[in-house]
Amino acid sequence: MRCLNSVAVAGAGAFLGILPSADAFYVPGITAHDYEEGEAVALKVNSLTSIKTQLPIDYYKLPFCRPLKMHRNRENLGELLAGDKIMDSPYDIFMLKSTNCNVLCATEQMIEKVQKRVNRVIEHGYHHNFILDNLPGASQINLQVENMPATHYAGGFPMGYTGPDGKNFIFNHLRFFIDYHQADPNFAGYRVVKFAVEPFSVNHRVGKGKFGSGATIGSLKEKALSTKELWQDKISFSEKVTELIEKEGVSGCSPDGNAITQPPLEVTEGKAVIYTYDVVWQSSEVRWATRWDVYLTENNMVPAQVHWFAIVNSIMVVVILSVMIAIILVRNLRRDIAGYNEVLSDQERQEDQEESGWKLVHSDVFRPPQTFPMIFCAFVGSGVQIMTATVSAILLSAVGFLNPARRGSLLTGLLVIFMLAGSPAGYCAARLYKTFKGRQWQKCTLTTATLFPGVVFLFFIFLNTVLVFFHTTASVPFVDILILAFMWCCVSIPLVFFGAYFGYRRDVIEFPTITSKISRAIPPSIWIMDPKISILCCGLLPFAAVYVELFFIMTSMWMGQYYYLFGFALLVFSISVITTGLLCMLLLYYQLCTEDYRWWWRMYSSAGSIALYVFLYSCWWYPQLQAKKFSVTTIIYFGYMSIISWAVFLMMGCVGFYSCFWFTKTIYGSIKVD
Repeated sequence: MRCLNSVAVAGAGAFLGILPSADAFYVPGITAHDYEEGEAVALKVNSLTSIKTQLPIDYYKLPFCRPLKMHRNRENLGELLAGDKIMDSPYDIFMLKSTNCNVLCATEQMIEKVQKRVNRVIEHGYHHNFILDNLPGASQINLQVENMPATHYAGGFPMGYTGPDGKNFIFNHLRFFIDYHQADPNFAGYRVVKFAVEPFSVNHRVGKGKFGSGATIGSLKEKALSTKELWQDKISFSEKVTELIEKEGVSGCSPDGNAITQPPLEVTEGKAVIYTYDVVWQSSEVRWATRWDVYLTENNMVPAQVHWFAIVNSIMVVVILSVMIAIILVRNLRRDIAGYNEVLSDQERQEDQEESGWKLVHSDVFRPPQTFPMIFCAFVGSGVQIMTATVSAILLSAVGFLNPARRGSLLTGLLVIFMLAGSPAGYCAARLYKTFKGRQWQKCTLTTATLFPGVVFLFFIFLNTVLVFFHTTASVPFVDILILAFMWCCVSIPLVFFGAYFGYRRDVIEFPTITSKISRAIPPSIWIMDPKISILCCGLLPFAAVYVELFFIMTSMWMGQYYYLFGFALLVFSISVITTGLLCMLLLYYQLCTEDYRWWWRMYSSAGSIALYVFLYSCWWYPQLQAKKFSVTTIIYFGYMSIISWAVFLMMGCVGFYSCFWFTKTIYGSIKVD
């Protein structure tokens, strides 16, 4: 499903160039198609989507016009997981050939079941998603529809609308505005640079001809049924009516194509729908290389000023925190280290002066965690794997290899990179477990390879079962689930064992101090050093640095918007990582000063606590989907946000651990101990 771009993020996502002000959107690996005048330009249709339900619907499950030959495009893995189902359409569009009021088809009269379904789809806010020359159809809403934006470059255009009196009207006349650009005046080739759709609801009436002026579709049916050709040819009512309408013409479209002359078409039982369309070609100076700019930079959802405000706000947090670290840590540590080394070098004063502060726990600070050391190593390895996949995906997106023009590329790339990142995950977990003097290295490696992916896979199977029950294109076919399982079992897990093999062959990590056989007692500490307080406080500042950008990421994942400012995302992500590392080191310093050496799980949890705020933020953000209080949307949304939050916990916990690990090795390596 589209929200699986969420999982994606899945893990990740959540959360080189920094190119926020770039004027061009470069798409590596995608070449322009030059059309000759009169050449057919294929229009594709994708699944119907709605932010209120998060359940994409197969386009042809509703009473729309079908092509003579149905052909489905081959989707990549990311498109399948996102719920895309791209198929051919019956629209005839030819380069530079503008047309007015073409009759597409006439549908069968709506039975009660179909009428109720169409009403339900309109009320749930479902949108069409048309694609022309790999460009999504921007939505240009006519002023006849209230409470809708004039132009919207993401999310497609609505299937219909509900009037003030509660009646539903369907859009059955589409006006296609297609901008073209001639790259070389000496070459008779034209490129599509913009595609917009203006929908109208028109209660078409049959024009002058065999059945008279302004005949209704009902009278047309009576005439059609009375003709012998209908029974002799054994063709459907829809085909016959469409043929007759093409002969008679329809009223409702003005000759110049600038106005609609009939009232809107209400969705009622027994109503047949005549679908028509206009094609308007317009010359443009926009180059093909920059044609995505209008879809990305002109989307009001992501104003650059707000992004810059978020960046400045985040930088200020880091600067203030860095100054605090410099004043508190650097000055105090230098004083402590100088004092400790002076005491140890003066044998005459050593007996008279007692050790105090963080030096006192030098023989216990590197003692392995007493609770679940294997799980801790697996968490660290999983965090490394998620961090590698997230950073790589952001970098590849920032340089343009993963972008909206490559549908499904972000999710596909994230999955592939996550699989390949199994080697560093296995290496880090294995070497840390060996340092802890663990003996069950096979079990530790298998836990690292299956803990996070296994839980995600089980969640995915459960949510996919729910989607299958609702017959949505977001449900992944069984064959593709087998492909995912194959990638996990035959690629990811072996790579984790491959990395673990080299991790176990390396020597254990050397510590600057020797760990004693008997652990010392931990004195009671003040209330402010309570683990619950430190864990809650540590995640708050990094979250404050990223929550503005998180709003845009959430909007992109769940509301069908385009997110392309990966330069901002990279900078904000880096700020959150730096903030987390610095804050964990500060908390660890005060913890060691209270002679509490149990820092492994505490610092990991403190850094990962940003995930708690991410989940709470998702609870606050949920009402924007305008879903029912409890529905399948609720299950899908909070199911995937739980997975994403857990992924953020593992990733940022890994950042906190390695920051504190480096910090402890550095400060204890700077003093002299017996």
